[in-house]
Amino acid sequence: MAGLGLAGCARSDDRPKIGFIVKQPEEQWFQSEWFHADRAGAEHGFTVIKIGAPDGDRVLSAIDTLAAKNALGFVICTPDPKLGPAIRQSAAMWGLKVMSVDDRLIGPDGDPIESIPHVGISALNIGTMAGQVIAREAAGRGWDLASGEVGLLRLAFDSLQTGLERTQGGRDALIAAGLPASAVYDAPQRTTDTEGGFTAANPVLTRMGAIRKWAIIGMNDEAVLGGVRAAEGLGLSRSDIIGVGIGGSGSATAEFSKANPTGFFASILLSPKRHGYDTALALYRWGEAGEAPAPLVYTDGLEMTRDNWQALLAEQNA
Repeated sequence: MAGLGLAGCARSDDRPKIGFIVKQPEEQWFQSEWFHADRAGAEHGFTVIKIGAPDGDRVLSAIDTLAAKNALGFVICTPDPKLGPAIRQSAAMWGLKVMSVDDRLIGPDGDPIESIPHVGISALNIGTMAGQVIAREAAGRGWDLASGEVGLLRLAFDSLQTGLERTQGGRDALIAAGLPASAVYDAPQRTTDTEGGFTAANPVLTRMGAIRKWAIIGMNDEAVLGGVRAAEGLGLSRSDIIGVGIGGSGSATAEFSKANPTGFFASILLSPKRHGYDTALALYRWGEAGEAPAPLVYTDGLEMTRDNWQALLAEQNA
């Protein structure tokens, strides 16, 4: 039996290798990307070397490690997009293929490095989708967006470009659906968690107490949940609130699991499966067979609600 085990290990070591470097290995999103990258390797015959690299020095050390292990190349979500030139130079020095995921690498001129293939999320498009979900649900409830009776609470974290684009997309979608720009109320957050959303939302909702129908958007599920809790605390019922988050996180599924529906209506589920499985497989095929990946791919979100969240997550994990 011991001999069989050793033989199995030897065969595994002989498989082609790729790296998958992420900036925050403790985060569930990156754990899920790694999970799906491993699945791609198991199904297509390559090994994924997973490395956490939260700063520039560790990124460059990780690239050296992958070169020493004769990897074909690596997928990376960098801790700082401005590391792009150093990452490109180090990969070229070792003859490694490189793809970026989630955060796009930028050059010294501040523009994306177009020679490095990228798979990411369009923050603006995801936000637009959240706004469109709200507009559709508002119409189904008979809300007149142009009446002045409906307000949009934009939980804002504008110091982060992704957060700004997500909430801008949601705001613009609702304005396009008929909401007056004057009915948009910004609530700047200091933190992006549920407490930060609640703390930002409460004074705005209190000040605008005459408005009794609220749409709520934010950069993530937690921000929107904070806004929903603040609205509930001021006596609004779930029929008066349409909160749509972004992420499809555990915070969202916990809300959908409650016995009674709340004002948290939906979340836009982001797919770590495509970001992990597809990028790993594309990098492997590029390094092994010379099949260059598409230069730029933006993945879509999926509308997740109380009715479909279990089926969506089962599909993502299948």
